[in-house]
Amino acid sequence: MTQDEATRLWLPPLALAGCVRAVMLRDTRGRALDAVQRENYFPATPLVSLFWWLEGGSEWLARPGFSQPPPEHWHAPVMLGGPFTLPSHTRNPGDMRAFKLLMLPDAFTALTGIALGGLVNRIVDPRELLPPDWRDWLAAMSAAADDDARLQLLQAFLLPRWQALGARRPSHRYADWTEALAVRAATSAAGRSLRQLERRIKAWAGVPLRELRAVSRAERAFYAVAAAERQPGFNWADIAAETDYADQSHLCRETRRLTGFSPEELRCRMRSEEAFWPYRLWR
Repeated sequence: MTQDEATRLWLPPLALAGCVRAVMLRDTRGRALDAVQRENYFPATPLVSLFWWLEGGSEWLARPGFSQPPPEHWHAPVMLGGPFTLPSHTRNPGDMRAFKLLMLPDAFTALTGIALGGLVNRIVDPRELLPPDWRDWLAAMSAAADDDARLQLLQAFLLPRWQALGARRPSHRYADWTEALAVRAATSAAGRSLRQLERRIKAWAGVPLRELRAVSRAERAFYAVAAAERQPGFNWADIAAETDYADQSHLCRETRRLTGFSPEELRCRMRSEEAFWPYRLWR
């Protein structure tokens, strides 16, 4: 685990690294957060999320450059989020406690048989989509005594199913997973043209390869900034050059598209604003 007991990040064991990216655990009970502090900023992501509301809930906030709120407000004890090509801005009306599982999209599709094309930029009730054994597992997770018990249930359920597929990619970084996905698509038996490769990747991940590579660059830049801040002479142009952007302007455009903020604004607000806790978890 990382961070404090209220906000934690759990990284999976090696055997689940190609299936589960992480689990984010958040508990704001007793912290007396004001309305602004109860807001949450999430970046665009290719990951699929399953999140359990153990207490409280969330409301989507409309904001230019961010994903749009669902047409109808609804709330379920467990929710499924597909890949998001835009960042999201939400707010918790009051105290909340939640458990959020982040899965690699091709792993989710392989395990459930659910195509992700119809889930991009959407939140749905997973109980209407998932196979019966998954629905039983969702209920068991909700009823578990605490987060440690939920983590044990998660591993006990996913590990044998993942191992049965014979697929392992021991990496926690987007770049390694993205390139592994591209290689797998290129060496797949049914056709190897560029168009076929793109279609295959989009079918597995829900979004095109260029979007996955944009997120990979952004992740490399994120960690490069964290490392550079501990050294003298921090420079955005150097960060852009080191992380495969064409130039500093390219870095700024993609960062704003994926997060809603310029690189410098994001860096500054991460340091001081509670609402940027999802970003701080990964540092």
